[in-house]
Amino acid sequence: MKEPQLPPADIPVNSIRPSASTTPKQLRFLVIGAGSRGNAYARAVTTATQGTIHAVAEPHPFKRREFGRNYIWGQGSAKEGQAFADWREWIQWETERRRTDEGPNNSTGIPASGAVGVDGVFICTLDETHIEVIKAIAPLNLHILCEKPLALSLNDCLTVYRTLQPPQGTDQRPQAQSKIFSIGHVLRYSPHNILLRKLLLSDQVIGDIVSLEHTEPVGWWHFSHSYVRGNWRRTTLAGDGSLLTKSCHDIDFILWLLCSPPSLETAVEEGHEPHFPRSISSAGYMTQFRRSRKPATAGDATNCLSCPAERECNYSALRIYNERHLAKGIAGWPVDIVCPDIEDVVQTQGTAAAEEHLLEKLREDYEVGKDSDSDIASRPWYGRCVYEADNNVCDDQVVTFAWDDEESEPRRLAKTATFHMIAPTEKQCERRGRVYGTKGEIEYDSRTISIYDFATAKTQVIDVPPPPPDRKESHGGGDYGLARQYVSAVDAVVNGGLDVERAQARFVGCTLEEAVRSHAVVFAAEEARRDERVVKWKEWWDEKLKTSAAAWAT
Repeated sequence: MKEPQLPPADIPVNSIRPSASTTPKQLRFLVIGAGSRGNAYARAVTTATQGTIHAVAEPHPFKRREFGRNYIWGQGSAKEGQAFADWREWIQWETERRRTDEGPNNSTGIPASGAVGVDGVFICTLDETHIEVIKAIAPLNLHILCEKPLALSLNDCLTVYRTLQPPQGTDQRPQAQSKIFSIGHVLRYSPHNILLRKLLLSDQVIGDIVSLEHTEPVGWWHFSHSYVRGNWRRTTLAGDGSLLTKSCHDIDFILWLLCSPPSLETAVEEGHEPHFPRSISSAGYMTQFRRSRKPATAGDATNCLSCPAERECNYSALRIYNERHLAKGIAGWPVDIVCPDIEDVVQTQGTAAAEEHLLEKLREDYEVGKDSDSDIASRPWYGRCVYEADNNVCDDQVVTFAWDDEESEPRRLAKTATFHMIAPTEKQCERRGRVYGTKGEIEYDSRTISIYDFATAKTQVIDVPPPPPDRKESHGGGDYGLARQYVSAVDAVVNGGLDVERAQARFVGCTLEEAVRSHAVVFAAEEARRDERVVKWKEWWDEKLKTSAAAWAT
């Protein structure tokens, strides 16, 4: 068996700048939302790319100041155009800046105000705001990276597509893409997964793929934090659920391995379409976090701080947020999700005050029948009993895919795949899986790839080096890979003279259309689960596009 070559941990495929100009422009980026994802991308841009974070839009004053201190103005203070209370304020400022600096009376090319704009934007706000932010930013014609999911409904995803790649003329054919677009599907960009894909598609070390099994173990307390008490605990009328908000990048990962060609750039040049699945089905349930599972000793308690069974409950908010984290000096995630200003309290008032501040937030509760459902749904409740919460998303779900033979070139064969999202697990988001081929098997987890060869009956184990300690919370290096590829694509366009379509294919490796279609597969799976039926992908997708186009036309 040929010895596989591991990609360098800090240089994923296609991250080299094309022939840049002798005086390249310094690339500047705005981050909208200074939460965990905004910080992750800012850290990656600052330490691993040729770009800089120039501005931040964040409503929380402490988060905004800390973000600016860490990535923009250091120990100094924000300059004009670097700090905004929200994205609307930034858009207003940027619009005025352009009017002043690029108006008919300014022929010098020097900003009249002395302020400078940005080349691209990282959208890291709450999921439900993505569509509004993108629509508002689109007229500014900036490069965009949007955190996943793109939107919470298929119609909104298609609206994003039409907003960023509008049709041209009466034939309604899309225009050529004018700016780089990337989505936060970080699993595509980790050194581990880049190597796995190379072994499967380019090297074909197990021959033709016959079947794939992929699992995301969410983590027992992580699921209770985000999907029982937190922001993602409820589905909406649009049909989103935990499959979309937690695992849309796992579905994308499967499609990336089994649908997409080894090289998007080559496929674009040769006009090859992805190998679409024939059918999609799914089954999933809210199995654990419901009243029928509540321990009898808990009685009528609805909040951990007043529950007689709190000491015996694994999901005690006191144990998860205080004992497992704050009491051990961890004031970051997930504690800073419960109390966004907890680090400020620790710094200015001490640990005892921080603990009391946390407990005060955990005591907050609601009364069913007294408080309106809209008020209950509008915010998270981190001290709420997990068996008395208002959650309704699946904590156990399986999605099944099937493909037919494709006889046209490049010839691709029938295969199947299954995805399992499961909440009560020891491992937290450490994916694992197995791929069955005609010549062998590959088993993978977050650290290793094991290749078994049928012909030799030998197993080769590849240990993929973990990210450095300062990058351990980076999806196996995927955050850095995604940010690097996005910035490299922007650099290739701005400084390298590469056209947007080629830069998108070469560096991002995923088109806007592919990102939208990946989300559509998630909605198809959810529809299959709710209706207990098998979705025939081609017919389903054609009908959705037809309905959306008709609605858009009116």
